[in-house]
Amino acid sequence: MTTLSTHVLDLASGKPAKGIAVSLYKLQDDNERLWIGDTITNEGGRIDQPFFSNETFTPGEYELLFDIEPYFIRESVQTSTPAFLTKVAVRIGLSEAFEHYHVPLLVSPWGYQIYRGS
Repeated sequence: MTTLSTHVLDLASGKPAKGIAVSLYKLQDDNERLWIGDTITNEGGRIDQPFFSNETFTPGEYELLFDIEPYFIRESVQTSTPAFLTKVAVRIGLSEAFEHYHVPLLVSPWGYQIYRGS
């Protein structure tokens, strides 16, 4: 089954990042974004359900959009005004059906890193 999941870790605290809004878009040929869905990270910093299944997956370029600014405000992490990072947009190419794609995000108020997890 083709699935896409994510996991957000707060590098400032060393803990999972709970309550981060995550949106998924599919990029169209004209570079317009087609909204696929929204979710929020749970206590473990993970999403409860993958974004799509085999029935809804089509190969192509996708964008994960993480709304991180509200999280760091809630956590009382001191940042600049305006915040240096407000959202993290990650564009990924998904080509294979029946694959599990996992995209962890390691984030702080000042930077981030993503990778293809397992």
